[in-house]
Amino acid sequence: MPYISNLFLALLFIVIGLPSQALCNTPESKNVTIQELTATTSETHLIMFATLKNSFTTEMVEILHSGIPLRFTFFVELFKTESNWPEEQIIAFRFEHVMTFDTLKEAYLVTLEEDNNKIQSFKSLFEAQKVINEINGAKVVSLDQIIPDNLYKLKIKADLYQKTLPLSLQSFLPFLSWGDIETDWHEIEFKY
Repeated sequence: MPYISNLFLALLFIVIGLPSQALCNTPESKNVTIQELTATTSETHLIMFATLKNSFTTEMVEILHSGIPLRFTFFVELFKTESNWPEEQIIAFRFEHVMTFDTLKEAYLVTLEEDNNKIQSFKSLFEAQKVINEINGAKVVSLDQIIPDNLYKLKIKADLYQKTLPLSLQSFLPFLSWGDIETDWHEIEFKY
C-alpha cells in the first residue's frame, strides 16, 4: 500500500510541477493560422503561396537555441469539385521547413524541402522566421493532371510543434496534451 501512495504522490508532483502550457496549448499558439493562400500556374505546374502567422512561441525559440531543430510540416490536398457530386482527390502530399541554429557561426539555417531542400542562412531570427513561415511557389501538381474549366479546392494545414511525454509517463498521464501546435485546415476554391 505505501508503494501506491508513493506512486500517487510522485505523479501528483509531476502534474503540479508541469508548466501550465504542458496541460493545454499556449495562448500564443491558439492564434496560429495560415493566411494569404493563393493558387496560380507556372508554365508546367499548379503552384501555391501561403503565409503562417503567429507561428513561434518563446519556448520554441529557447529550444531552437539549445540546438534542437524546429520542423514545420505542411500538409496539402487538392480536390476536383462539382456541385451534387463527391469531391475527387487529385493529390495529397506533405513537405517540411526546418530551422536550426548554428552556435559557432551564430546563424539560423532554414531548409525548404519543397524547394529541393534549399538551405538559406540568416544572422537575424526575424529574417529566418519570415522565410520558414512562407510558402513561395511550391509545386502542387503538374498541369497535365488537372482539367481546364473545372472547379478545384486547395487545402493546407501545418503542424508546427509536437512534444510528448516520456514513454514511461504516457501510460500514467494519457490525458495530458503537451502543447502541440497546429493550424486548422485553410482552403480556397478556384477555377482552372
